[in-house]
Amino acid sequence: MVHPHLPSTQAAVVAVRALAEEFRLEITVSDDIGADQTSRRTSAGVFRVLDEDGSLPHEAFIELGGSPYVSVLLHPEGDALIVVDGVEFADVPRDAVPGFVRALHTGLAYVKGRFFPPGRWLIVPVPGGETYKELVPTMTLTPWLNSRFR
Repeated sequence: MVHPHLPSTQAAVVAVRALAEEFRLEITVSDDIGADQTSRRTSAGVFRVLDEDGSLPHEAFIELGGSPYVSVLLHPEGDALIVVDGVEFADVPRDAVPGFVRALHTGLAYVKGRFFPPGRWLIVPVPGGETYKELVPTMTLTPWLNSRFR
C-alpha cells in the first residue's frame, strides 16, 4: 500500500483533522504562511513574504490532545517533525504523517527495550511504508510509553 500523495501542507492538515475527528481527539492548528513567518526558510530575504521563485511557503503546527500527546510541525519543504510524548521523530515525509498518526492511535506503535547496552526505542510501523524508530530518553517514560512495551 502506497501513501496517498499530499501535495501541500494544507492537504496534510486536512488529513490529520480527519484522523482527529475519527479518533475523537482535540486538535489545535497554527498556520504560518509566508517566507517571513516560517521557521526554516533561508531562500528568502529579510521581510520578504515570497521565496525567490515567487512561491508562498506554508508551515503548520498541529497539536493533538489525548494519549499520547502528539505534535506535528509540517515544514514547507515536504517533511515534518513529529513529537510523541517527548520523543522526536525528525524528517518524516509529509505523505507519511497521516499513517504515522493512525499507527499511534490504533496500537501499532510499541516500545522495545534492551538491557545491554541499555536503551528503549519507540517504534512506529507506518502501514504500507517505513518503520520509524527513535531512542526514548530515560526520563521521558510516560504512562502511554510504559503501556506500549513489548
